[in-house]
Amino acid sequence: MKILRHRLELATIAPIQIVDVTEQVRDWVASSGIKDGLVTVSSLHTTARININEREAQLERDMITYLKRLVPRDGNYLHNLAPVDGRDNAHSHLLGLFMNSSETLPVAAGALVLGGWQSIFFIELDGPREARGIELQLLGTD
Repeated sequence: MKILRHRLELATIAPIQIVDVTEQVRDWVASSGIKDGLVTVSSLHTTARININEREAQLERDMITYLKRLVPRDGNYLHNLAPVDGRDNAHSHLLGLFMNSSETLPVAAGALVLGGWQSIFFIELDGPREARGIELQLLGTD
């Protein structure tokens, strides 16, 4: 059994943004030499999440609209009275309650296993941000 790690770095440009990282994860898994196992994709942030869903432009817009309605940015949140980093981002932390910080996916025959409509998304909830990180950990056999 081998354990491999890799970090993806990205920047975001919107307050809430959906970034498709499927190809980056797929390429790394394919180049790893691991034939069968599991890959975990983890957000390194409390205000950004990992999600598996369908990549379709109108659906992505619907997702952003839904998130903005679910927890409005301008709510009366105690966290915003004394934010740790100067950002009024309580809404971002609250949105994170409804999403996973990581997803674990199977790897078979050296390839990431996803359904035909599935993509791996990094969901920015507190952007824009210059530097965001995603940790990949692959466990498996070659």
